[in-house]
Amino acid sequence: MNHTYAGETIRYEVTHKNRTSIGLRMDQYGIVEVLAPKGTSKEQVHQVLEANWALIQQKLRDVQARMHGTLKKTYEYGETFLYLGKTYPISITHDETIQKDHVVFDGKTLHIQVKQQEDAIIRQALKRYYYQQCKSIVEKSIKSHQTHFKMKPRSVKIVDSNKNWGTCNGNLELTFNWKLSMAPQEVIDYVVVHEMCHMVHLNHDRSFWRLVGKIMPDYKEREAWLAVSSWRMTV
Repeated sequence: MNHTYAGETIRYEVTHKNRTSIGLRMDQYGIVEVLAPKGTSKEQVHQVLEANWALIQQKLRDVQARMHGTLKKTYEYGETFLYLGKTYPISITHDETIQKDHVVFDGKTLHIQVKQQEDAIIRQALKRYYYQQCKSIVEKSIKSHQTHFKMKPRSVKIVDSNKNWGTCNGNLELTFNWKLSMAPQEVIDYVVVHEMCHMVHLNHDRSFWRLVGKIMPDYKEREAWLAVSSWRMTV
């Protein structure tokens, strides 16, 4: 179904459920799903859509940008980058006296200090920071979820990959994509649990997903964040 408001048209689908209020969510292709109580009229649905029109349009723009490829970044003061699911601006300091290019995060800004103020060098410093943070965050997550498993990973590595968020092989060696440090903690935890479950079941059979669901019942919602937001996870 389509609905036009304020000169814009959106596609939506209605799913009637046993609930008391109308909820909205959007799939990775930009189609709005309206979760409505049984007996909800089309007029009521349209009212809720229109009340949330600005938010819907923003999410549609995000979907359109994602479907056209990764987000292009600049390396100037004020450009924003994801870290643990939130966006933060960068500041850049050029200092030839420092021993090594590095990044300091103060909770509000990613402060990048480099010997040479060149885009490639700034990018490399930022990428190195994400690698370091990902290693620390993943290892803490593994430790916190270890109680669910009898076996332990033999090694944990952070890698650069265009295909996988994580892997586990038959030798219990785990790898994780450095870009995960841009995702919310709960999403990182999902990828960690996913790969740790492969220590028990190497394939994606029913037993594997049953184990994932037992440890993390809302894993589909966490997985969906990656499907929708991965295009933003770039430097």
